[in-house]
Amino acid sequence: MPKVKVISRSADNYLRETKNDIHKLPRNYDPALHPFAVNREYQRALNSIKFSLNHSSDHWTGHSDSVQKLTKHPNKLSVLFSAACNGEVKIWNLTNCHCMRTIKAHNSIVRNVCIPQHGKYFFSVDDSQTIKQWNLSWLNNDEQVFEMDSERQCQLMQMADTPINTILTKNPVYFIDNHRQKPYLITCGQGVELWEENRTQPLKSWSWGIDTVNHIRFNPIENDIAVASSTDRSLILYDIRKSQPARKVVMAMRSNAICWNPMEAFIFTVANEDYDLHTFDMRKLKFPLQVHKDHISAVISLDYSPTGREFVSAGYDKTIRIFGSRERRSREVYHTKRMQRLTDVAWSLDARYILSSSDEMDIRIWKANASEKLGFVKRLVSLAIFVIKIN
Repeated sequence: MPKVKVISRSADNYLRETKNDIHKLPRNYDPALHPFAVNREYQRALNSIKFSLNHSSDHWTGHSDSVQKLTKHPNKLSVLFSAACNGEVKIWNLTNCHCMRTIKAHNSIVRNVCIPQHGKYFFSVDDSQTIKQWNLSWLNNDEQVFEMDSERQCQLMQMADTPINTILTKNPVYFIDNHRQKPYLITCGQGVELWEENRTQPLKSWSWGIDTVNHIRFNPIENDIAVASSTDRSLILYDIRKSQPARKVVMAMRSNAICWNPMEAFIFTVANEDYDLHTFDMRKLKFPLQVHKDHISAVISLDYSPTGREFVSAGYDKTIRIFGSRERRSREVYHTKRMQRLTDVAWSLDARYILSSSDEMDIRIWKANASEKLGFVKRLVSLAIFVIKIN
């Protein structure tokens, strides 16, 4: 009789206890068979550090619905306004990531929030054809508020939750912006209307065609000039001193957002559905100065740096990209696994941080320069960084 050796093994070594467990795989831990194990671990640690630099330094949760718009306070570096789809407007302190105030402003999607240069109040618009004016005196006298008695504080907070003025419009309003020097507001919807802050009827109305105007922005330098984008793929230039629109150019696809360069009076950039951003000179709209490429889906929003040398864009591809104002390609791209479709993006007034809002109800803070060191820096280190930047 020949000898027969039977190979037997225990099922516990390869079967899962439940279907949620991972499959057990055999592995030989002999270091002679894995000569590059240390090198691989070093590279993984290095990649992790680089990846953490590109990720947002912090993100805030507090909204119970998708964040629609972000607006910076014109005078206070650390104050941010966020508007949500459930009608809430939250006022944040960027220094400690604290929500200072939550205002139930509307019963529908808040389309935009704008703040005059003096910062004493702000305006909000929604889909229900209303423009509301809200008090911000408690924010300007923040230190004095905490020194008041509780009854006076309660009265002041009630004033903050009640609109100062409400304007009813004849047509839905999709966007609002304020004049930098005069008490004027400009809105867009079925047409473009110019309002004075204390009046309930528009001063002027413009229309060019029958399509809806979805975005409009005042020029921060030439204050009486505004540019708007329409659903018929056109860009329209307005001068509020005239009774008719100034110029019009039709693009290949619709534009979603517009932003003026804060340092060059004639330059503005539009975020388009063709996956690109187009920079124009308003004196010659026939051809763009530059077409900025890199997004792989529609561009939703953009904002310029206070220096005017760069701008940041947010795309439907769930990425944030930073472009030079004259560069064709982006110098940086930010993304995270958790971040969903972006709704708005803003560049902080000190040009060091980028703020973004997205569909999963979060607001994130990113570094404008991914390699920049945060916090206290020793004198020799700061001197070395300065020398490197010069060279």
